[in-house]
Amino acid sequence: MGFPLLSLIVFVPAAGAAVLMLMRGDDAVRWTALGFTLLDFALSIAMLAGFDTATHEMQFTEIHPWVPALGITYALGVDGISALFVFLTALLGWICVLASWVAIERRVKAFMVSLLSMQALMLGVFSALDLFLFYVFWEAMLIPMYLIIGIWGGEGRVYAAFKFFLYTLAGSLLFLIGVIVLYLQGGKTFDILVLTAQDLPFPVQSWLFFAFLIAFAVKVPMVPVHTWLPDAHVQAPTAGSIILAGVLLKMGAYGFLRFSLPMLPEASMYYSTLMLALSALAIVYGGLLALAQDDLKKLVAYSSISHMGFVTLGIFALNLRGLEGGILQMFNHGVTTGALFLLVGLIYERTHTRSIADYGGLMKAAPVYTVFLALFTLSSMALPGTNSFVGELLVLSGGFAANLAAGAAAVLGALLGAAYLLGMYGKVALGPANVTARFKIRDVSAREMAAILPLAVFVLWVGLYPKPFLDIIDVSVKHLLVHVHGKGSGQ
Repeated sequence: MGFPLLSLIVFVPAAGAAVLMLMRGDDAVRWTALGFTLLDFALSIAMLAGFDTATHEMQFTEIHPWVPALGITYALGVDGISALFVFLTALLGWICVLASWVAIERRVKAFMVSLLSMQALMLGVFSALDLFLFYVFWEAMLIPMYLIIGIWGGEGRVYAAFKFFLYTLAGSLLFLIGVIVLYLQGGKTFDILVLTAQDLPFPVQSWLFFAFLIAFAVKVPMVPVHTWLPDAHVQAPTAGSIILAGVLLKMGAYGFLRFSLPMLPEASMYYSTLMLALSALAIVYGGLLALAQDDLKKLVAYSSISHMGFVTLGIFALNLRGLEGGILQMFNHGVTTGALFLLVGLIYERTHTRSIADYGGLMKAAPVYTVFLALFTLSSMALPGTNSFVGELLVLSGGFAANLAAGAAAVLGALLGAAYLLGMYGKVALGPANVTARFKIRDVSAREMAAILPLAVFVLWVGLYPKPFLDIIDVSVKHLLVHVHGKGSGQ
C-alpha cells in the first residue's frame, strides 16, 4: 500500500475544516484555510510528479475493509482519467480562498469550513474505487454547496439553493437505485474495478444507462435538466461559482467516464447517437442563450452549458481523439471558466453591478484586469495558442468522425461562442466609459493577481505544450476504448 498520499489529499482539507471550527478571528481563519489548501495543492503536485503515464492501472491505491459484511471497502486510487481532476480540485481550492478574502465578510469561519469540507468531498469523488464510498462522497457534496449558495449568495439565494438541491437530489436518488442494482447484478460487490469487468445483460445495461444518464446529466448539466445552473451561478458567491464551474460540472462527465462507458459498454455504444444529439443540442442552445444575456455572470453560466456539450460530445464520439479531447476539455473548462467567474466576481466587488450595459472603458481604468479578461475570453473562444483550442480541436475531429451532423452543430456552437464572447469583451473593456464615470475602478491587487496568474499559466501551458497533459490521460483512454469496443461488440 505504501504512503497514504491519496488519503492525505482527500482529508487534509477536512482536517483544515476541523481546525477552523476551533479558531477565533476572521484573519486567522482566512490564513489557516489558505495554509491547508496550499498544503493540499502541494500534495496533488507530488501525486502528479509520481504518476506513471505508461500504465492504465490504478495508482496510489489504498484498500481497507470498511463494512465487510456488505463487501464495502475504503478504497482509493487514481488513473489517467481521474488524476488531472484531483489536481484541478486542489488548484482551485486555494484560489477560492483567495477569491473570498474580501468578498466574504460575515460568518467567515462557517464559510471557510464549508469550502474546505466541499473540497475534501470532491477529491473523494475523483479518488474513490468503491461504489458505496463514491456515493457517500457524491451525495455529501450537496450539503456544503447548498450552504455556500443559500447563506452567502445574492438576493435570490434561497430559491437558487433549493433548486440546486432538489435537481441534484433527484438525480442522486436515481443513481442510488442504479448502485443497488449494480451491487445485486454484479456479484454483490461495490468494487468499481470488479464491476467494470462484469458482463451485464443488455436490458440491465439499458436500464442502468438511463438511470445514470439522468443523474449525471443534471450535474453536467445537459439540456433540458440545466435550468438550475444559471440561478445557482448568479446567486452563488464568487468562490461558489468557481467551484460549480471548475469542479462540480465535471462530476457528471466523470460519471460517464467511470461508470457508463466501462460498466455499460454495450448500452453506451447503442445509445451513443442519442448522446451525441443531446450534446449538439446543448452546444447550440447554450450558445444561443449566452448570446441573449445582458448579465455578465449569466453569460458565463450559459456558456458553460455549451462548453460542457463539447465534453459530452467528445466522450460519446467513442474514439481516441474525441475522448482525449473531452477529458482535456473538462480540465480546460475548469481553468478558463473558473477564471472568468473569478474576474466577474472581482469587478462586481468594485461596481456592484453585473449588467454588461453598465460597463465600458475598463481598458483605461484597469489595464491589467482587461488583459487577463482578454486572455480568458480568447481561451473560452478556443483561439489557437490557448488551452481550449487543443481540446476543442480534438473534440471536433472525433465528433466529425463519429457523426457529421453533431460535428457541424459543434462548429456552429464555436461560432456562437466567438459572437457572444467578443461582443461581451467589446462592451466591457472597449466601449464608452459608463462604469468608470460612476466608480473609481482600481486594478487588480497582489492578492487577486496571485489567484489569477496560475490559471493564466495553465491557459498558455496547455495551449502551447499540451503533451504532458495528454500523456497523463492517453494510456487510460486507450485502455477504456479497447474495453468499450470489445465488450460493446459482444466479444
